Amino acid sequence: MPGYSFIFGNMKRVCGSFLLVFGALLVHAQSSVGLGFRANPKLNNVARLREDSLKKQCAIMGISWPIKQIYIRSFKYDSQLEVWVRGQKNEPYKLFRTYKVCALSGALGPKRIAGDYQVPEGFYYINEFKPNSTYQMALGLNYPNASDLMLSDSLKPGNDIYIHGSCVTVGCIPIRDNIEELFLLASYAHEQGQDFIPVHIFPIRYNVEKSKEFLSKSTKDDAEYQKFSGRLKEVFDYFEQNRKIPLITVNKKGEYIAM
Repeated sequence: MPGYSFIFGNMKRVCGSFLLVFGALLVHAQSSVGLGFRANPKLNNVARLREDSLKKQCAIMGISWPIKQIYIRSFKYDSQLEVWVRGQKNEPYKLFRTYKVCALSGALGPKRIAGDYQVPEGFYYINEFKPNSTYQMALGLNYPNASDLMLSDSLKPGNDIYIHGSCVTVGCIPIRDNIEELFLLASYAHEQGQDFIPVHIFPIRYNVEKSKEFLSKSTKDDAEYQKFSGRLKEVFDYFEQNRKIPLITVNKKGEYIAM
């Protein structure tokens, strides 16, 4: 749909690793979501219904409106998706919303082949806005990323991974009607110049005892996944301590490296 399909990022090789955060490439003619924001009847109606409450929440948090930057992270076992916001690049993020993920397909572990019903695990970004999705609204993720391309099936790694509305999934992240609010926040952030909106998908909340116990039991005989999950935990821990996202690269083995 003209004006609402975007691809962000060039994966750049640095010192033998692939950076996951770089650049911006616009597929269609419009330079930001905002240029067509009110032209889309569905988006216009969502903004009319939800914008006022979002403004008030920002005011309470001391965040200027419109939203400048957002960061999304999701936890598979805990069935939650968080939205973090900040007003400037040098500020720490603040938690804005926590949404319930209403359905989950597959099990713990990364996505490695088309049709495995797995929700990916790893570090992604929004690369597509679909306000008129079949599933209410949808935000596309750049799966497969640099790591997935090295570690997944070389011919059929899978694709079409979204955060969307409704409550069905074969590898996506459904959050029912909350997709409208999230879509609006992401649209405003992009309009304000955030071309790279990070989405981190973790198997569990690493600071919740019940979740840690489940992961430990699930991976006790899987040393490879333990190592993979440990790499994800490094990024989780860094953010918990600093409320900022570390630079993340992918080495020659396809492993995530937090810098």
